[in-house]
Amino acid sequence: EMSILEYNGGSVLAMVGKECVAIACDTRFGIQAQTVATDFSKVFRITEKTFVGFPGLASDTQTMLNKLRFRLKLYSLDEDREMQPKTVSNLLQTLLYEKRFGPFFVEPVVAGLDKNNKPFISAMDLIGAPLLAEDFVLSGTSSEALYGMCETLYRPNMVGRICFEFFCFFLVFRSSLLSLGT
Repeated sequence: EMSILEYNGGSVLAMVGKECVAIACDTRFGIQAQTVATDFSKVFRITEKTFVGFPGLASDTQTMLNKLRFRLKLYSLDEDREMQPKTVSNLLQTLLYEKRFGPFFVEPVVAGLDKNNKPFISAMDLIGAPLLAEDFVLSGTSSEALYGMCETLYRPNMVGRICFEFFCFFLVFRSSLLSLGT
């Protein structure tokens, strides 16, 4: 039986490189096996150095993004500074846990650089349980197959062009898993 998290599909990958982070997603928007659009982004810039990806149910993606942006605006008004990536991750965990009995069907991924340009990545499940990693995090459909690919190809301290090639391979592999072509 299909999980509601798989209804619209989508995968997000974030990884740490040498003094950098990278985040990528597929842009397919589907309803089960039917492709509706191929330009639906699941990754959004939240602050100058922080990005969040929301694989899962498309309507909940939009709702969580709006709730997060609202809370970020309140934070910046109150604190007169941008929220750091770890704080964004903690805020998302709280937002998800608040709705644990009727959850949002998204599994967020956060990637960013803190004020000292130290990389930070995290992922969480639909009730906000965090996964903090120092190499890469994955979320969304077909993540089991993608974990194997990432474990095989990931190397610590990757830079520029190598990170780009890694992400290109990730997106091609994700498309081939779904038989979508590239």
